[in-house]
Amino acid sequence: MDRRSIIKNAGIAGVLAAGAAPAVHAQAAIRWRLASSFPKSLDTIFGAADEFAKKVKEMSGGKFEISIHAGGELMPAFGVVDGVQNGTVEMAHTAPYYFHGKDETFALGCAIPFGLNSRQMTAWMYEGNGMKLMREFYAKFSIVNFPGGNTGAQMGGWYRKEIKSAKDIKGLKMRIGGFAGRVLERMGGVPQNIPGGEIYQALEKGTIDAAEWIGPYDDQKLGFNKVAPFYYYPGWWEGGPQLDFLINDKAFAALSAENKVIVECAAAFAHTTMQAKYDAKNPTALKQLVGAKTKVLPFPKDVLDLAFKESMALYDEVSAKNPGFKKVYDDYSAFRRDSNLWFRFTEARFDSFMQAQKL
Repeated sequence: MDRRSIIKNAGIAGVLAAGAAPAVHAQAAIRWRLASSFPKSLDTIFGAADEFAKKVKEMSGGKFEISIHAGGELMPAFGVVDGVQNGTVEMAHTAPYYFHGKDETFALGCAIPFGLNSRQMTAWMYEGNGMKLMREFYAKFSIVNFPGGNTGAQMGGWYRKEIKSAKDIKGLKMRIGGFAGRVLERMGGVPQNIPGGEIYQALEKGTIDAAEWIGPYDDQKLGFNKVAPFYYYPGWWEGGPQLDFLINDKAFAALSAENKVIVECAAAFAHTTMQAKYDAKNPTALKQLVGAKTKVLPFPKDVLDLAFKESMALYDEVSAKNPGFKKVYDDYSAFRRDSNLWFRFTEARFDSFMQAQKL
């Protein structure tokens, strides 16, 4: 039975429940290492790799085990793409936009300012052309990719001082990941690329003026509210950032057909579970942060307007210089346009009504 037949006839739930086919148990034991870009303290985003490895082990009857290593343990948090590409580790779990300096196309596999939300990103990857296009791109780096979670729309970060208008962005030293740093720079800010485990110290020492990370649950764990009292929303640069499992292509090719399906199904499980965890945990964390006197504020409209303008201009400039980016972005932006047209009539209207009610 081929991969598609297994998934079609059993479904992901069926594969997870039934375990691996007998052929898998007859194979020699497989041991992989996964390098994460995240600290172990974050049970949501780091935890997706744990969920993945757990399901791989369960479905293979213990014959396929993957050890998980936090950022900095085997290699720097921002060195995992190189590690997978050169075969130092078999796979990684990361936010692809960290590597936009290698090629801006990496960001399209994760999040770009004013891009797709979580559901739209999953739809583009699984039912649009996203997976096909990103697989073509990653092949240049000897990598096979699988969606590995999504945080949903993020918060806009922690600020030591209040942001009253777009003028307050000028000169602002901010830890901000991915493509968004280039937009912030165009707005007059000074982007800083700092791993998650080092953000608190940078804020505390005043090395930076602001920092974005993820959302209430993770941010509270890292204690940012203790050193920066203003918490802004929305994270216009991360409407639905997708994490990825990146696998060395030779390591993946060496797997049996059954083990390839196990990897695919385990990744899909981890992908779904991460979003569910954030949706379940963020509300309580936000209440606790507000109770601790955090000042939760919306970005001024002129900040969002300027950010949108500079983002669209940046995409045009990058598309003119990078044909690979343009190929993927043209498809991505068309999907974004059509998806938002649909969401405007259903999701947005329903959500806005429900959120205005006293429940």
